[in-house]
Amino acid sequence: MTVQELPGAAAYRPTPPPAWKPLTDPAPLLPDPEPYRVLGTEAVADADPELLRRLHTELVRGRRFNAQATALTKQGRLAVYPSSTGQEACEIAAALVLEERDWLFPSYRDTLAAVARGLDPVEALTLLRGDRHTGYDPREHRIAPLCTPLATQLPHAVGLAHAARLKGDDVVALAMVGDGGTSEGDFHEALNFAAVWRAPVVFLVQNNGFAISVPLAKQTAAPSLAHKAVGYGMPGRLVDGNDAVAVHQVLSEAVERARSGGGPTLVEAVTYRMDAHTNADDATRYRGDSEVEAWRAHDPVQLLERELTGRGLLDDDGIEEARVAAERMAAGLRERMNADPVLDPMDLFTHVYAEQTTQLREQADRLRGELDAEHDQHGTDDGGAAR
Repeated sequence: MTVQELPGAAAYRPTPPPAWKPLTDPAPLLPDPEPYRVLGTEAVADADPELLRRLHTELVRGRRFNAQATALTKQGRLAVYPSSTGQEACEIAAALVLEERDWLFPSYRDTLAAVARGLDPVEALTLLRGDRHTGYDPREHRIAPLCTPLATQLPHAVGLAHAARLKGDDVVALAMVGDGGTSEGDFHEALNFAAVWRAPVVFLVQNNGFAISVPLAKQTAAPSLAHKAVGYGMPGRLVDGNDAVAVHQVLSEAVERARSGGGPTLVEAVTYRMDAHTNADDATRYRGDSEVEAWRAHDPVQLLERELTGRGLLDDDGIEEARVAAERMAAGLRERMNADPVLDPMDLFTHVYAEQTTQLREQADRLRGELDAEHDQHGTDDGGAAR
């Protein structure tokens, strides 16, 4: 039976009835046509000088952290490192806008945000070193594990934020993702649930131009990634991701909106990945040096430093103080990462289940027996020292 043969088919109309109307007025949800900026505009006069100086100190430290972590990969101390050089403004702002009770949900590239939130630099790199699953206690630091699968941390952030609100806890979740992650199904699901539930969550998309080697134009035909927000019923904000003050302001407003019950916000920060995707990537195969050099003129560290010195809020001594502090951090990181970790093979069974299954206990006993036998056979060398 066709549609035309059904009873009442003559009255069938392929369009909604006149009573249909949008659930939400889309106009207020749309982002501005140009990324929001503060540095170099009149709006910078209203910025807190102490905040500006703190942002500068953290940006300098973050740039040095990226350089040191990249060097550690070349020395064999890290298996891989996805640098965020050029994206430090997004990383630092994301960490500083949150209260201690809030949660950060980072991607694998967001180690710098975790460190700026107070995480030990060595613990932030432990996952990339291959020692443990995470390297830190997420509950203690309110930082979810660094997420390597694209966008899977976004539904987790929504779930935590929704659960916190149901419990009456004053908690906001900030979830970070790259432009490539917006092409994943988890991105759609997370934003849809967040908007329907009005969950207190903020989504920060760091649009650094490439999903590994795939440029943004080959991922989406949308006017901007921030425009995707209107399809879910939440506001979208577009911000200059290399302007640390602008990113901090936009994220602060989004966090406050979420905390006050206004629901989620999608923020797209337009930035650029100066280094390769990881140390295993050859970025010269898909982008030219001239493109990278053009973005160097919009370096987030230099943009803020130029503004501060021009306004008399930072002098040569202040610049040197930030540099020395960053070098001290790098030296400590280098020294501690150069120490070989002490690994216990029995840890393989420690965090699988709260209570070990019979099969796991059998496997653990078998491994323990093999280790004891190997120690008895090779435990000392000819000089009597333990191997």
